[in-house]
Amino acid sequence: MMRIMQEKISKDPSGIPCNLPDAGVDLPRLADAIKAWGKELGFQEICIADANAEMAKAESGLFEWLGKGYHGEMDYMAKHGTRRTRPSELVPGTLRVISVRMNYTPPAAKNSWQVMHDGDKAFISRYALGRDYHKVLRGRLQKLADKIAAEVGHFNYRVFSDSAPVMEVEWAQKSGLGWRGKHTLLLSREAGSMFFLGELYTDLPVPVDSPTGNYCGSCTKCIDICPTQAIVAPYRLDARRCISYLTIEHKGSIPEALRPLIGNRVYGCDDCQLICPWNKFAAVTGEDDFAVRNGLDDVSLVELFGWTKEEFDIRLAGSPIRRIGHEQWLRNLAVGLGNAPSSAAVTAALRTRCDDESSLVREHVRWALQRHDMECI
Repeated sequence: MMRIMQEKISKDPSGIPCNLPDAGVDLPRLADAIKAWGKELGFQEICIADANAEMAKAESGLFEWLGKGYHGEMDYMAKHGTRRTRPSELVPGTLRVISVRMNYTPPAAKNSWQVMHDGDKAFISRYALGRDYHKVLRGRLQKLADKIAAEVGHFNYRVFSDSAPVMEVEWAQKSGLGWRGKHTLLLSREAGSMFFLGELYTDLPVPVDSPTGNYCGSCTKCIDICPTQAIVAPYRLDARRCISYLTIEHKGSIPEALRPLIGNRVYGCDDCQLICPWNKFAAVTGEDDFAVRNGLDDVSLVELFGWTKEEFDIRLAGSPIRRIGHEQWLRNLAVGLGNAPSSAAVTAALRTRCDDESSLVREHVRWALQRHDMECI
């Protein structure tokens, strides 16, 4: 492979001293090569941001959001302070943030709206139907780093995918991958929002890309459709009301007032994405890792509620869902069954767990049975 070398360069174009491989590097050609290698590895787009870019607005916005308590029980959001917005505090010497995106919609998944409108079915956010994306993206980013090292020699870096105090959407926006939508997710004119993000922090001062514009316009469909009205203002989410937070991050009892609004969404919620006009451009994934497993795209609440802990652990090995554990899974399913059309099958399933060893599960089962004018017997 042709090495991308030119005359020795000892400074970033902005004048910041840096440690480059000993032969010097043609930085523009290296940036182009990184993007080409990224696409070979399965990323649909790769863009580069200056790690020293202005982040004062994002930083103050983060602290204001935390100050209002919108992060709920996600203490890790407050734990790392400015390291979220200042890459060099997290990884010393970082000059660039290379952001990548990878599509995740499985090609053969049941239509999401059809599943959500069938109260006997369990709706699972489409990103979670296959293998855990953390492992997939970090593995590919590591391969990208290995390719860079094979060309230029040793360089400093660290890869991330929703795995450390990194403001992924902000850096993706700075890099030009897209813009932050009013639902707070990243949007792309070419791909909507049905994709994962990942980052590679590096001390290689490659040229940066330009941010895109914001193309949400006056549209408020994502705000209007949110079942729990968790999007309290454009670009502002109260996670404490968000179904994704309630079914995944929240560990305790789900507030009773919100339970009926959750419907049959037992792991995550895609409403704000599904309604977004830009997602008409969302493409299905070509990654086998994200293909539907265990028929989770079109499965009944009753069937999932019957899984033992052993079945849960075995069937969902390698799945992001397994992270929440069997107890929380049953809690979510009990809420879904409470919102399901009344039937003998639904009430019989709920009654099998009236004496569940978990008080959390028992509480939600009792609530669900009351919704069907039934009690534990």
